[in-house]
Amino acid sequence: MDQSVSYSRIENEILPKFRKQISEAESAEDLKNFFSYSIQELFRQIFAETIAVGIEDVKLMPENQPPFEISQQIQAEEAFASVWNNSDLPNIMTRLSETATHRYLHLAKNLKKTEAKIRM
Repeated sequence: MDQSVSYSRIENEILPKFRKQISEAESAEDLKNFFSYSIQELFRQIFAETIAVGIEDVKLMPENQPPFEISQQIQAEEAFASVWNNSDLPNIMTRLSETATHRYLHLAKNLKKTEAKIRM
């Protein structure tokens, strides 16, 4: 039987801050940054300094499916491939990116309201 590791405990630790940040995001750029910061924190806890993840290594890509992109540099890491293939990390990434994508679509729909808030 396959040994699968679960990181849902870490997901649950970062989720409240992630939700708060994306709900307070005033622009699509803010939202993308908050997503990247949250994933950096997730990876930092999972990989414990074995893989250095920068803000450019994980991006929210709302137009794509799945709605995120992981850099080739990170994907080339042996530790990453092992965790990615033997854990619930792909599912966690999908859930977080879908949550951020919903907020992104909401911001895109209400761009005028968002711009008005920024000017205040």
